[in-house]
Amino acid sequence: MQFTEIISVAGYAVEAVGVLVIVIGSGISSLVFLRTFRTRPEGAAYRSYRRQLGRSIILGLEFLIAGDIIRTVVVADTLQNVAILGLIILVRAFLSLTLHLEVEGRWPWQGETLRGQPQD
Repeated sequence: MQFTEIISVAGYAVEAVGVLVIVIGSGISSLVFLRTFRTRPEGAAYRSYRRQLGRSIILGLEFLIAGDIIRTVVVADTLQNVAILGLIILVRAFLSLTLHLEVEGRWPWQGETLRGQPQD
């Protein structure tokens, strides 16, 4: 097996992990929601479900981006493929940022909040 074939397989493996993270995270989030939505205060289970589901998707997207980088830059290093990779990364990064804002209520570079107040 040649080096490029090994790297290509590694890229697909990393992407497969990303898909598994999304599928397993979605399944676990759904199961937890179904088990707790009647016992928690109104809306709390739903908010928790959305947060956990969003986190699973964000983490999965990170793995998908890493797999794209591995396969495109190392295996097919033409200018056209690098441009396509850049576009894919921009779209996925935009999705990650907007999902993070939706789930956490703040941008990733903003500090954690404690009792509604930003930390310094």
